[in-house]
Amino acid sequence: MIPQDRLQQIRERLEYVEARMSQGGGDIATLGREYAELRPVVDRIAEWERLQADIAEAEAMLSDPEMRELAEDELPALRARLPEVEHAVQLALLPRDAADARPAMLEIRPGTGGEEAALFAGDLARMYQRYAEAKGWVWDVVEEVHSELGGLRELVVRIAGDGVFARLKFESGVHRVQRVPETESGGRIHTSAATVAVLPEAAEVDISIDPNDLRIDTMRSSGAGGQHVNTTDSAVRITHIPSGIVVTSSEKSQHRNREIAMQVLRARLFDAERQRAATERADARKAQVGTGDRSERIRTYNFPQGRLTDHRIGLTLYRLDQIIGGDLDEVIDALISEHQAAQLAEMQD
Repeated sequence: MIPQDRLQQIRERLEYVEARMSQGGGDIATLGREYAELRPVVDRIAEWERLQADIAEAEAMLSDPEMRELAEDELPALRARLPEVEHAVQLALLPRDAADARPAMLEIRPGTGGEEAALFAGDLARMYQRYAEAKGWVWDVVEEVHSELGGLRELVVRIAGDGVFARLKFESGVHRVQRVPETESGGRIHTSAATVAVLPEAAEVDISIDPNDLRIDTMRSSGAGGQHVNTTDSAVRITHIPSGIVVTSSEKSQHRNREIAMQVLRARLFDAERQRAATERADARKAQVGTGDRSERIRTYNFPQGRLTDHRIGLTLYRLDQIIGGDLDEVIDALISEHQAAQLAEMQD
């Protein structure tokens, strides 16, 4: 059941935003973002109401002998569209995650499995980078540490673009791989893991950081030598003393490193606050996809079988090569749909 009072509130809010924009009042950028969110919702509502009116008109025509045949032809198609259009309105009315439109900080680190875990972390990084490129997003590496065999010890990336956090937020968790490692001569299948964290980028207004809570150290950047071997110390490490969070950045500009490190620190503190709030609401949100606990295994990549399984929603796909190559839409769409279904069920309860 769609609440009529809620629909009226949305229409009135859109009219108010349109009036403010036409008058040039308020923060135009903020009003523009709100308008862009409200306009599609109001359009969905209008489509649903037009369809209901068309059905009512066709039903009224049934009592007219001259119009009855026409009405009988039109009604089945009109009624068949109603559940789909009504569902679209319900989805449009779902509460929005305020962070959905933000850029994201993607962090990947190897878990159990030694060098094979580091190689798998590298595979995940390439998967997400290809996905980002296909979406037209900006992939900006903040910190990258490689292992001896070319895997990853750590990767921190800022990803900017349309709907980045909304698409990637369910990727956080432990990703498990089952395959024969390149270093395995006996052909045995090994299991290893990597952790993925996706954090919404925090603005300065979201998180207030007391400068007295920070310890900032500068270090000499580790490089391959050559013309930069004798440059001054530039890498920056910032420790947030109350939380114990440590972030580093090692570009050539010390000023830029400090800026990047603070950006990452704000994102981690903002995410910690979001996680705390989510934990407090956990009992009322049992239907939500996963628990948000990054220690849980969320997905298995089985290379011998060409299989990907997302354990949170019981999704199994036998197209691992395409997925690991960056074709993630089917997996992400399924996670979003499951999350939306849980939200709808919660609203109805």
